[in-house]
Amino acid sequence: MAFTFQINNDVQFEHRQDFLDKAANYRPKLQQTKVAAKSLVTLEQDSDGLEGWGVKQVATADELPSHELKRGDQLILDFGNHQVGQFSMKIDAVGSPMDAPLFLKLKFAEMPAELAHKSEDYDGWLSKSWIQEESIHLDTLPTTLTLPRRYSFRYVEITVVDTSPKWRAVFSNPTVNAVSAVDIATVSQPKLADEQLQHIYEVGLKTLADCMQDVFEDGPKRDRRLWIGDLRLQALANYATFKDTDLVKRCLYLFGAMPATDGRIPANVFTKPTEVPDDTFLFDYSLFFISILADYEAFNSDKAVLDDLYDVAKKQIDVGLKQVDEDGKLILTEDEPVFIDWSNEFNKDTAGQAIMIYTLKQFIALAQQVNDPDLPTYTAMLDKLVRYAKTQLFDQQRGLFVSGEQCEINVASQVWMTLAHVLDDDQTKALMQTTVAQLFPITGIATPYMYHHVTEALFEAGLKSEAVQLMKDYWGKMVALGADTYWEAFDPSQPDYSPYGSPILNSYCHAWSCTPVYLINKYLV
Repeated sequence: MAFTFQINNDVQFEHRQDFLDKAANYRPKLQQTKVAAKSLVTLEQDSDGLEGWGVKQVATADELPSHELKRGDQLILDFGNHQVGQFSMKIDAVGSPMDAPLFLKLKFAEMPAELAHKSEDYDGWLSKSWIQEESIHLDTLPTTLTLPRRYSFRYVEITVVDTSPKWRAVFSNPTVNAVSAVDIATVSQPKLADEQLQHIYEVGLKTLADCMQDVFEDGPKRDRRLWIGDLRLQALANYATFKDTDLVKRCLYLFGAMPATDGRIPANVFTKPTEVPDDTFLFDYSLFFISILADYEAFNSDKAVLDDLYDVAKKQIDVGLKQVDEDGKLILTEDEPVFIDWSNEFNKDTAGQAIMIYTLKQFIALAQQVNDPDLPTYTAMLDKLVRYAKTQLFDQQRGLFVSGEQCEINVASQVWMTLAHVLDDDQTKALMQTTVAQLFPITGIATPYMYHHVTEALFEAGLKSEAVQLMKDYWGKMVALGADTYWEAFDPSQPDYSPYGSPILNSYCHAWSCTPVYLINKYLV
């Protein structure tokens, strides 16, 4: 049964209860693992660490009960690796009878650099409620403190704001009930001769696992949401590792259940306390619903899922093609912008045209599987889009694609035209060789999302050594700076970059950065 609903004054959405029921059937039972803190550390300056910060071990976690904390005392727990879950610890009092409450402040951090920032100094545009801190009063001790919220962290800073002059607080058994939809121990990892690539792979696998929760989350710290751009890359990484098809189906049905009444898939959906679509729409993200469905069918042919969701995919391509003019040129609008990357420092028209071609090719493959009678219409549109790209957007003299009225040349245009295979193999190789020669090192791009596509384009063009080097220069640089999991944003030339005004709100475990596991498995193993 379907009905419509509205979440703001502008957009109405459909509600497909049958699809929501199927999504619920594929909800994972999260695996829980009790993980104990490994050591006590202090924050110290480290020129090799992110923002110049690192930690130094001062004791093992077993020695924690020997530390008696009074007003203003502080310690930092190190869990040894990135964790996602609920934190708990035992707390007792020593000295005279407890004549005042214990006032605690807890701060959770994925990277040491976060501990160097004060939350009261934050003045960014994202809500400061995402900062992982808690202030707690405890009236009676002993007790076991179990925090109700889920945190994404490696380090826990414990500050005793106050006790009283007559007694001190003692802590023991700090643990996290770590949760994930998958277990890394079940994955057979490739044995790579290159140790750096092996480490890059392992960190990517941990990133993916910690983002696989009730859905494929974009990041367990924030936004904890199902975004289409992240989902597409997570699903590909998942096929190369955990092979959890149920979680992919759950996410596909969630998007398919709640399109806008004009058919467009929203860029993301909320799942708690109930399933609600966001009112954000991105041109390329809506089209990527097709990619996720096509990639799933290529990995795990599933007629039932295809029959259910084909019409949803068809609606995305039909809506997108309405923005293609008679000459085969894609006309983008401000109402539904194309994402490509966070950066708005480059023109995105040609990259958008390439994504239209890329997803239309995938849709045609799906249309062939269901014997869609409209197939000739779509193949004709593909020919028109490709012809325009070759004749109007490709600068033969320069050997590169141009974008926008100013005929701008940028990396994203070359990368997406490569991934869409608009040119033949020899021309594509020459295109990316010219890109490397003229447009590298990359500037103006600060997301692993876009770096993934650059790296994949290099592999697709046959430039294997250049692709491997870019992985080492980008993801390997994060590892060198101390990453246990890969970050939402990273600019190698400006490692302390934050899109939010302060690194304290950066997500240091983010889904769209996990793809080295996919790239390594597909192109190097």
